[in-house]
Amino acid sequence: MKKTSLKVLTFALLAVFAASCGKSGSGGQLIGDQTRLPYKAPVPIGMVYVPSGYYKMGASDEDVRGRNDATIHTVQVNGFYMDATEISNQEYRQFTIWVRDSIALTMLNMFKERPDGTQYLDWGKRINWRDPDLQEQLAAMYNQADQSGWGVKSMNAKVLQYNYKSFDYLTAAQHSVEANYNEMKYVVNNSIPAYPDTTVWMRQYLYSFNEPIAQQYFWFQGFNRYPVVGVNWFQATAFCDWRSHLWKSEREKARMYFESRFRLPSEQEWEWAARGGRNESPYPWGGPYIINKKGCYLANFKPQRGNYSADGGMYTVPVDKYAANDYGLKNMSGNVSEWTSTAFTGGTYNQMMDFNGQIGSNVSPNDPSTPLFQKRKVVRGGSWRDVAYFLQVGTRDYEYADTAKAYIGFRCAYTEIEPSLRNNRRPVKGNVY
Repeated sequence: MKKTSLKVLTFALLAVFAASCGKSGSGGQLIGDQTRLPYKAPVPIGMVYVPSGYYKMGASDEDVRGRNDATIHTVQVNGFYMDATEISNQEYRQFTIWVRDSIALTMLNMFKERPDGTQYLDWGKRINWRDPDLQEQLAAMYNQADQSGWGVKSMNAKVLQYNYKSFDYLTAAQHSVEANYNEMKYVVNNSIPAYPDTTVWMRQYLYSFNEPIAQQYFWFQGFNRYPVVGVNWFQATAFCDWRSHLWKSEREKARMYFESRFRLPSEQEWEWAARGGRNESPYPWGGPYIINKKGCYLANFKPQRGNYSADGGMYTVPVDKYAANDYGLKNMSGNVSEWTSTAFTGGTYNQMMDFNGQIGSNVSPNDPSTPLFQKRKVVRGGSWRDVAYFLQVGTRDYEYADTAKAYIGFRCAYTEIEPSLRNNRRPVKGNVY
C-alpha cells in the first residue's frame, strides 16, 4: 500500500515539474511575457497631440536675413504632445509654491519613513504661514522688515531654489562601451532659482514707466492666464523636471507605468507644431496676411510703426486669446517668444539629422568658462514687441540660456514614443478650453 502511494506521489510531482517547465497555460509554446496587462496612456491635461509627419523646414518665402542660417530642407518628426498654450503665471506659481513648501517642510523636519528606512517629505502636513512661531522657525526664508525695501516682512525669493538631478544620456552613451563605465559619472546636480525675474520689465526698458506691471504681473490674480516671463532657459528646463516629478509620483501611487518626461520641444518639433499641417504657409493660421477679412489682427505683436495696442494688447495677452491652429495650439506666433531645447549655431540645419533633429550643448548656469556661443538657445515664434517677420514659423532667433526677458516664455512637450511610431493618435482640433 505504501509503495503504491509513493508511486502516485512521484508521478504527481513529475507532472507538476513538467508543467512548470513551459509555464502553466503556454502548452510548451513560445507565447511571450504574459505578466503585463494591456495599457493605455492618459493624455496630460492641457496638451494636444501633434502627429508624426515630415515637412520642409525653413522660410516659406525668400528670406534674405536667414538664407545662410536656415536653409530649407525636409525633415521627419515623431508625434508628440504639446501644451495647447504657453505656460501661464498661474501654472508657474504652482511650481514656485511647491518649491517654497518643500523647503519649509525640510526645515521643519516633516518627513515620513519608507519600509526600507529612506525618508520623504510629508505633504500631508499643512503649513500655517501666518503662525508667528512657525515664521520664527522659518526665519531664513524671509526678508525681515528692517532689511526689506518695502518696510515689511516678506518672502526672500532667492531662497526658492529647485534642486534636482539630471542624467547626461548623450555623453553616457558615447562612453558606455568602456570597461570602467560608471553611470554615476553622468549624473548632474542642478540648483536653479525657481522664482521668475520680475525686474525684467524695468531693466530692459529703462526709459519707460513700467513699475505697475513689474510689481503686479506675476503674482496678481488678474494676470493668472497671462504667459509667465522673466524665466531663463535653465528655469524653464527645471519647471519641466518638476512637472515630470509631479506626474511620476502620482502615477507610481496608482501603480501606473511612467512612460516619458516633460521637456522643452526641439526646434524641429516647434516649427512642425506651429505650422499645424500647413507646410508651405508662413504663419500658423496660413497667410500670407496677419489680419483677417474683418481687419482684425491674428496675433499679438508690434503692428504698423509701433502701435502696440492695435492688436488688442499693449504687452502680453492671455495665453488663450487668439484662435488655435489646426493642431489646437494657440499663440504659436506672437505674445511671447518660446524657449526650445536646441542650441543655436550658424548653419545648424546643415548639421542636424533629417529625422528628429537636435543639437544640444552641455551648459551650466554656474560655468563661467563656457564660451558665450555655447549658451545660445533657439527661441521661436516672435513676441508682443516684435515685428511680423519674427512671427513667421520659419524664422529663428536665439537668446542666452542664462538670460531672462520680458518677452520670452515657454511651453512643454511630452513624447509617447510607441504610439508615435504608428501615428495612431489623432490631433485635437478647436478650442481645448
